[in-house]
Amino acid sequence: MAQTDSLRGIAEAAPPEPRKGLRGHPWLTLFTVGIGAMMVTLDGTIVAVANPAIQADLNASLEQIQWITNGYLLALGVSLITAGKLGDRFGHRKTFLVGVTGFAVTSAAIALSGSPGLVIAFRVLQGVFGSLLQPAALGMLRASFPAKKLNMAIGIWGAVIGASIAAGPIVGGVLVEHVNWESVFYLNVPVGVLAFVLGVLILRKPKPQAAVDHGRFDFVGVVLLSVSMFCLIFSLIKADAWGWTGGKTVGLLAAAVVLGIGFALWEARVSSPLIPLSLFRSVSLSAATVVTVLMAFAFMGGLFFITFYLQNVHGMSPVDSGVHLLPVTAMMIIGSPIGGALMAKYGPKIPLAGGMLLSGVAILGLASLDADAGTMAMSLWFVLLGLGLAPVIVASTDVIVSNAPEEHAGIAGGLQQAAMQVGGSLGTAVLGAVMASKVGDTLPDKWREANLPPVDGQQEEAMKDAVSVGLSPAPKDAPKGLVDTVTGIAHDCFISGMGLAFTISAVIAGVGALLALLTKRGSSATGETAVHV
Repeated sequence: MAQTDSLRGIAEAAPPEPRKGLRGHPWLTLFTVGIGAMMVTLDGTIVAVANPAIQADLNASLEQIQWITNGYLLALGVSLITAGKLGDRFGHRKTFLVGVTGFAVTSAAIALSGSPGLVIAFRVLQGVFGSLLQPAALGMLRASFPAKKLNMAIGIWGAVIGASIAAGPIVGGVLVEHVNWESVFYLNVPVGVLAFVLGVLILRKPKPQAAVDHGRFDFVGVVLLSVSMFCLIFSLIKADAWGWTGGKTVGLLAAAVVLGIGFALWEARVSSPLIPLSLFRSVSLSAATVVTVLMAFAFMGGLFFITFYLQNVHGMSPVDSGVHLLPVTAMMIIGSPIGGALMAKYGPKIPLAGGMLLSGVAILGLASLDADAGTMAMSLWFVLLGLGLAPVIVASTDVIVSNAPEEHAGIAGGLQQAAMQVGGSLGTAVLGAVMASKVGDTLPDKWREANLPPVDGQQEEAMKDAVSVGLSPAPKDAPKGLVDTVTGIAHDCFISGMGLAFTISAVIAGVGALLALLTKRGSSATGETAVHV
């Protein structure tokens, strides 16, 4: 994964202390941290399938559903680098145990929440606790495995992550369809308990190492970056309601820019920065980071709408929609070793640029889908999307870490993971705003063309919210002819908005392909030290 080079180097410099009994057993440690990390990645795709059920049960608006996704991704993305530093200071075993406990507790709190606002709040906390697990998992593997077996261990750990991504749509579909959406979150409770018990019994505190940075935490940097990203995401989500040139929208966007500049200035002068700006002197590292953001923007932003398209437009059950999404995640698993082989032979430019182009073609294909699209047509584009994404993830990870100085390789790994989460959050917000704007433009005209009764402003807003997630705003007791007409209009508007959102995503992928041409492998990416997951 992204932190492999630094893990290997430190492992060689400070081998683990002799273990006693099961505590510190390398493979049991791998099993334990794999369970914890699985919860975080599983939650990404499993909740995407549950979103339509959450929206219907809690009567949530499009904006609220976006924040159920964005709150988690944003908290996870912003917290990852800080979480890694917390593990370095207080021990990865402690942060892992805190992470799994907090993740399980907040998951139960989400399931018990009776309003969209509470779900969003606890999703944010869930993201914060989730950010503690991934750096802690890598830190524990570093402390438990000798250098010669470390790459194999992280490769298996990455395969567990990939398998949990692939299982998410199916597990989520089964639970939502046969139990309820709350069970998607309750699932994390027994898994978290198991991970905690195993963590107490198996994991051990790593031997203190002189290389650990005990400088002050950059709390100011964390606050500046977090508030800046919040202002950016919130302004994009509210832009349709406030107007793109409205005072609130412009004010929040300006605040995001000012705070972002303030963050950069602060990082340049603080002794222990959250993100050392010297990393970005590398053109390759900077380009690969931006490509990662753009890839996540296009993929996660698109996945947000696909679940509504499958369930609300096509009328699929949660299980069926999960099955239809399997080609994406399955091809990501298959494509990862292919991407690694291509990079080993040709360097990162071909898998990065080629993967982004293939993803762009697939997304453009998804933009052409209509309400009557068949399974074969959808599956073709899903397969191409998965095959395109896999080499991008592999190559961008390698480029970011190998072009960072050895002492900052861990931070570079956190940067790569954070870029994915922030990109996904931005994609959901921007494409959600595009969808809302397109529906707002097309729905009134189609409504009038069908000679339907006029509606007041409040009713129109409620209709837009319903149509933006693919639902028909027709009353349940209305005549069948009226229901069919309103449903047809709703689906046409949703498809129009989804097509525009996917077209923008395809353009974003094309820009990423061009930026990928600026990348090259760094001097630290040598031989067996590069792991491709």
